Amino acid sequence: MYQILVVDDEERIRTLIQKYAQFEGHTVFEASNGLEAVELCRKKAFDLIIMDIMMPELDGFSAVKEIRKTASTPVIMLSARGEEYDKIHGFELGVDDYVVKPFSPKELMMRVDAIMKRSGRGGDQDRHEVYKTGGLLVDFTARKVLIDGENVEMSPKEYDLIFYLVKNRGIALTREKLICEVWGYDFYGDARTLDTHIKLLRKSLGNYSDRIVTLRGVGYRFEG
Repeated sequence: MYQILVVDDEERIRTLIQKYAQFEGHTVFEASNGLEAVELCRKKAFDLIIMDIMMPELDGFSAVKEIRKTASTPVIMLSARGEEYDKIHGFELGVDDYVVKPFSPKELMMRVDAIMKRSGRGGDQDRHEVYKTGGLLVDFTARKVLIDGENVEMSPKEYDLIFYLVKNRGIALTREKLICEVWGYDFYGDARTLDTHIKLLRKSLGNYSDRIVTLRGVGYRFEG
């Protein structure tokens, strides 16, 4: 299955996650702070990282920022706080999901599965699927977005969102539909999470931001 790095300064939290992850067939590696996590990620590639925010030595946000310099590993953040600022800051760093303590280990494993299913694994490797309009190129197979030949750096969730919007271009997509398809049926957040990612995605698209049309009271549509 997956190789998961669990980063938390509380041993009981790490043990709890490890127990459920191993039951699902995953291999678990542990780090007790952000510095340890960064060092481990320099030595080894993981399929997914579960990262606490408040930790000694180096906090979760700083650790993710450092890891993102060399890897795009999906990240689920854990926090004892539920402030909207924390979530927005995490999403801007490229965090894929956000779970507030106390949490259900079973729900956490469902979120792990949902993220990995959306990461582009499997499928027909011989088919290279791309979409191009003007200077915007969306490469589904390589999981890249280029504008005027320049690679656009996005968070994993931004990639998921732009790929889904483009594949369903010209179709009015409700907010509920987008959340269900991009975040998964097990997502327990609210529509503000979607709005935050749309805002970040428009910023990443630059001159092509207007391709994402807001449908007031409904959701969004990608024009192209």
